[in-house]
Amino acid sequence: MSAPAQLSLPWRERAERSLDTGVHVPAPPTLHFVRNGRARRYILRVLPDASVRVTIPRRGSQREAEAFLRTRARWIDERRRELETSTRATRWRAGQWVWWRGEHCVLEVVPVTAGTMMVRCGELCVTSVPRDDYRPLLEPLMRGCAADLLPARVRALASAHGLVIARVSIRNQRSRWGSCSRDGNIALNWRLVQMPAAVSDYVLLHELMHLREPNHSPRFWALVEAVCPDYAQARAWLRAEGLALC
Repeated sequence: MSAPAQLSLPWRERAERSLDTGVHVPAPPTLHFVRNGRARRYILRVLPDASVRVTIPRRGSQREAEAFLRTRARWIDERRRELETSTRATRWRAGQWVWWRGEHCVLEVVPVTAGTMMVRCGELCVTSVPRDDYRPLLEPLMRGCAADLLPARVRALASAHGLVIARVSIRNQRSRWGSCSRDGNIALNWRLVQMPAAVSDYVLLHELMHLREPNHSPRFWALVEAVCPDYAQARAWLRAEGLALC
């Protein structure tokens, strides 16, 4: 493996611009260029330490590898943000902001009696002894709301668009917001109840349109746009805030 490199690729350029704007930009990744005579193409991998390994095929060059990196800069940024989020502490503490029903709600912890606290997040409320993490108390309440609200909402949308669904399940999915099988079974991430209603509805409509087009072809996206004209804004919200729902 070659020595780690710090090159003037898009991350370095953005970091330099951030000095003028005051906007925080993550440090440029450390790059490892590795030549593999058996590789047939350039391969990128974001390593656990957030560095990036670039595999160069037998007939490739580092110059071409750098050009390839530039075309994949956004993908690398997304993988590094996912890695940062997955390794970040996920405790919910007093005073922390938590997404709930489309609002950034502060987690309030108020003493009630000696040794007893009232914990609030939006309209959710539970009593507890003082603790370092209130998530195990609030998350079950959120999941319960999801189980009550999401199946009814997706069935209402299905009926409005002349679609029939078989079964709706609420899951703790880590890599997707929802899924739809060919036989009409829909699985939804409970975290949809944390989102603004318009964003959650986009996800539900997205899955429902798979009953008409089981792929992501241009025809599929035309169907989505027909039932959800503002879907681009919903997708933008998911890209910007989705990783915070963990």
